[in-house]
Amino acid sequence: MEISDKTALVTGGASGLGEATAKILYAAGANVMIVDMNEEKGKAVAAGLGDRAAFELVDVTNTEQVQASVQATMDRFKAIHILINCAGTGLPMKTVGRDGPHDLNAFKKIIEINLIGTFDFIRLAAFHMQDNEPNEDGERGVIVNTASVAFQDGQIGQAAYSASKAGVAGMTLTIARDMGRSGIRCCTIAPGLFETGLTEFMAEPMKEALRSAAPFPYRFGWPHEYAALAKQIVENSMLNGETIRLDGAIRMPPR
Repeated sequence: MEISDKTALVTGGASGLGEATAKILYAAGANVMIVDMNEEKGKAVAAGLGDRAAFELVDVTNTEQVQASVQATMDRFKAIHILINCAGTGLPMKTVGRDGPHDLNAFKKIIEINLIGTFDFIRLAAFHMQDNEPNEDGERGVIVNTASVAFQDGQIGQAAYSASKAGVAGMTLTIARDMGRSGIRCCTIAPGLFETGLTEFMAEPMKEALRSAAPFPYRFGWPHEYAALAKQIVENSMLNGETIRLDGAIRMPPR
């Protein structure tokens, strides 16, 4: 899909992977709607991009707010062609720890944010995508989700996070098949270790140990590298139904 003159909705677009992707799509000529819980930063990112960008304050676990942001995108830009799902979080907690069994509400919350929030945006955005004018390939929309290498290499304390990201990866092919008749593609990126808000507070010795476990390059990924892959997925119509690890060939150790 050609990005210029299309409209992209980017969840988690106020920082990290989402911010980098919003910027690269805007630079390629797209209108961009940024949705995030960080109102101050989200508005600043949208203002820094220009008049083809806007911001909506959204808690992805609140389906009324999700619906409102999708409708706001339609009202402002008249279409949604690209959905990038970057909103997500994690919570380290063992299945059974010193204080007892894993808090079930905490487990549910991570699933609600990372998996259900992602699907809520997919179902609502895809509903509008199917009405887009198709290009020469019959393509009307592209969905790019964010999983994590934890969907395969979950570390100790990542039961909730791994389950949520495995769910995102697991529904990718099904959604691609569901939406194929409408000319809508769906792919997922599974990042390894990236410099984002989830890793910036990690202790340096832990960061160094993880860097040394990567075959190459010996560093954390940068958000613009995720954004470059997301852009390529949008532009390359043969990428569909696939979960792509973006990880420098790392396989995460147990801890």
